[in-house]
Amino acid sequence: MSITQAEIKQIRSLREKKYRDALALFVVEGEKLVQEALDSDFEVVRVLRREEVGESVMDRISQLSTPSPVLAVVARPQIAVPALEHELYLALDGVRDPGNLGTILRIADWFGVRTVFLSEDCVEPYNPKAIQASMGSIFRVRTVTADLPELCRLVRSAGEHVYGTFLDGRDLYREPLGAAGLVVMGNEAAGIRPAVAAEVDARLFIPAFGGSRAESLNVAAATAVTLSEFRRR
Repeated sequence: MSITQAEIKQIRSLREKKYRDALALFVVEGEKLVQEALDSDFEVVRVLRREEVGESVMDRISQLSTPSPVLAVVARPQIAVPALEHELYLALDGVRDPGNLGTILRIADWFGVRTVFLSEDCVEPYNPKAIQASMGSIFRVRTVTADLPELCRLVRSAGEHVYGTFLDGRDLYREPLGAAGLVVMGNEAAGIRPAVAAEVDARLFIPAFGGSRAESLNVAAATAVTLSEFRRR
């Protein structure tokens, strides 16, 4: 399989968000992730294998410190805000770390949350670190950028609760939780911002145990605890 210098340059450019945005493309690497992409509804534009293009080319186009044997260029889907149904949704308000976002997508996938809404300032889900951390869940969990205060109002107008985690919230393990609604998780440092918090009608808190002096939970860990409790009920 031949690959031109122009194609190499284009694939290398996808390391940067501005080019991923401009070209509506992103890269996935590794046998598992490439297979996940091929098995999904995403359009796989091209698959490049080390034995076909050579090790030196893979070294140039790989975004990993140790290049994988296979890489795929995938088209970014155009996803509109879906019509809300009677199910559990997750929203992330200003999550900035790509590793956290990817891990949260994997957690959402595990707990059967099909759609994750992102505030406009969330880290991009097609960031290479987010993709790797998602372990393939990026291809199964729909991510939608949305105006979160407006989304919260839509959820409440549909008769569902909007849940959020706060340090002054009520005990997650004692509060009534519905099978549907919207769960909002906040920024790693600042939590849920005031404009979104004003639309939350069920404020939750994850209690510590055994006299723990830990200041807080990582947002991905807090998401796992929260979704687990919703699904346990």
